[in-house]
Amino acid sequence: MIEFKSVKKIYTGGIMNTCALDDVSFSIDEKEFVSFVGHSGAGKSTILKMIYAEEKPSSGEVLFNGEDITHIKPKGMPLHRRRIGTVFQDYKLLQKKTVFENVAFALEVSGYPNSEIRKSVPQILEIVGLSNKAENYPHEISGGEKQRVAIARALVHRPALIIADEPTGNLDPISAWGIIQLLMKINKLGTTVVLATHDKEVVNNIKRRVITLDQGRIIRDHSKGRYAI
Repeated sequence: MIEFKSVKKIYTGGIMNTCALDDVSFSIDEKEFVSFVGHSGAGKSTILKMIYAEEKPSSGEVLFNGEDITHIKPKGMPLHRRRIGTVFQDYKLLQKKTVFENVAFALEVSGYPNSEIRKSVPQILEIVGLSNKAENYPHEISGGEKQRVAIARALVHRPALIIADEPTGNLDPISAWGIIQLLMKINKLGTTVVLATHDKEVVNNIKRRVITLDQGRIIRDHSKGRYAI
């Protein structure tokens, strides 16, 4: 599904250039669950941004289902991003919309008809365990529940891939593990999951593939890895 071929990313500007990725190559198959780990600044978020085409490599190729996404034209970007659901540490919920409306909004902006929205949103809320919170506003639910709303919003397009960038960073250990279990459930339903995290306990408990980054380079890639830096 995803392939990086000798990818280098250099950020220019300021006093000196910064090399965020240095000759990075890897591939991720459909239905895999892969965790990227490494210290802050190791290159994890840069890789995720390249997958959903927010950043382009300075050199090398980034392929999604065999297509070099570094050459996607602006008019093709919405279609590419609908194939990917994104989840971030800070939820990015609309505070004046209910849980139902937050999830529905992702479909509304893509032009889905009301009939499809009324059908899809309750199904997704059931998957993430929030059917009883549909009419609540973000300030009325916990941090873990807010992240579940964010995952529901990412999932409502039925994407082939979910990208989660530090999704447990603001959560207590119990809530964090609940979010990881939800991502594992989504993965078992057939969606590829790519996770970037600092959470050692989460990675060690998942027991799935781990790619370790250090100063923009891959230093370890284990099929059933542990958090080791």
